[in-house]
Amino acid sequence: MRIDSTHWPWLIGTLTALSVLTASFIVYVALSHGHARGGSLPGLAYGAAGYGLILYAAFLGVRKKLPVWRIGKAQTWMRGHLWMGFLSLPLILFHCAFTWKGPLASLLMILLFITVGSGLIGAALQHYIPGLMTRSVPMETIYEEIPHLRRQLCAEADELAAGINSSGSNEGALQIEIDPEARVHFANVYKRTIRPGLSSDTGKHKKADPEHLRSAFDSLRRLLPASAYPILADIENICEEERQLQRQRRIYFWLHGWLLVHVPLSIALLVLGAIHAVMALRY
Repeated sequence: MRIDSTHWPWLIGTLTALSVLTASFIVYVALSHGHARGGSLPGLAYGAAGYGLILYAAFLGVRKKLPVWRIGKAQTWMRGHLWMGFLSLPLILFHCAFTWKGPLASLLMILLFITVGSGLIGAALQHYIPGLMTRSVPMETIYEEIPHLRRQLCAEADELAAGINSSGSNEGALQIEIDPEARVHFANVYKRTIRPGLSSDTGKHKKADPEHLRSAFDSLRRLLPASAYPILADIENICEEERQLQRQRRIYFWLHGWLLVHVPLSIALLVLGAIHAVMALRY
């Protein structure tokens, strides 16, 4: 989700609400003569509002799991998740008057800070990384298709390499006149340098860096006849496509990896927040 002009109403609304809430908290502290606490009526109101916004933000996950529910647009839920989730932090701080005691309250505040912080980091990543992916991965593909494409690239490279490795006696083999020693050298370079970079199962071989791989192809062009150049070019293009697929996987991890922190902590925050509310009201 990119932070664009459609977020301006949410930003203005959030800042306006924050200004009003801050002013009301200042008045509340002044009237309580510095004895503001979470169990007071204003404190409970701040806490209920903050927990309500956390619940609202959490319903984004429900909305995603049940797209058949026509309850607002997905983009509207995403914007509300970001800005209302952010607003829940000052509300909870006003609820406890910036003071929290006891293990449960301390744990809740830690969870809240990490959850809101990870959400803001995630929003920044989702704003900037798609542009980075477009610039650095021109051959971007559907993420779920990457394993299948990698296997397909491996098979295609092996088939092309067989055209050079083969002596031409097999049916369907390319008829390329290559010195036997050059053929053996190509087979070794392909096996030790080129092929490991096309497979996730590299065995004992370390993947070659792009510069090393480029040097390997240059040396093969000097060694092999011109009739083999088109095959080398195709294999080199496959290597480049494989590099872009790997780059896309890394970028995709950074784009979505923050959810591994954000989602579980959000669930824990909801559950423990409900427990805290029940305990506070009962005792």
